[in-house]
Amino acid sequence: MIGQLRGRLAEKRPNQVLVDVGGVGYVVQVPLSTFAALGELHTEVTLLIHTHVREDALSLYGFVSSREKHLFEMLLSASGVGPSLALKILSGMSVDELVPAIRGSDLGRLTQIPGVGRKTAERMVVELKDKLDAVIVEKEKPAASSPAGVEADVVSALVNLGYDARVAEKTVDEARKESGSANFEKLLRAALQGLSQSKGRAARTS
Repeated sequence: MIGQLRGRLAEKRPNQVLVDVGGVGYVVQVPLSTFAALGELHTEVTLLIHTHVREDALSLYGFVSSREKHLFEMLLSASGVGPSLALKILSGMSVDELVPAIRGSDLGRLTQIPGVGRKTAERMVVELKDKLDAVIVEKEKPAASSPAGVEADVVSALVNLGYDARVAEKTVDEARKESGSANFEKLLRAALQGLSQSKGRAARTS
């Protein structure tokens, strides 16, 4: 099993990176928080790896922090949560937000994450609530995104989470004007908050 990769960042997309280790390229799926914390292309990176083995595939999931990897693996232990959904959950909500939401049985917050329905949220609360004491709280690494192209990266990230491209573009533009932030993770959080509020308004008017 692969537990860690250290190498050159050859390609970088909001949900996937390619790490060149001694001439061998490893495709690694990553949450948005890890994407935001990575440096520029061709710099050296170190990722903690969860290796997921199935009969027809071997997939790598990478994280910059041990607590994020730990929480990812805890999410996998919940009924109905596979690697793809676990990655979406960590992309839709930071560890600092997700842990209190599960501990506090905040189904409203959890179901705002794309792909998480009420039944899945309920299973996460029931099965993980008492296990979360093991998640070590540590300072997040600062995001290392350059101002150029940040909006496009956030739009791409939202599309990967399942949002419509045109809705994503409009939301990111509004979030950029309101927050004034050129930081990837801050802009992403603002956009997700805007989408959640729009979803709530739509539900009330229907």
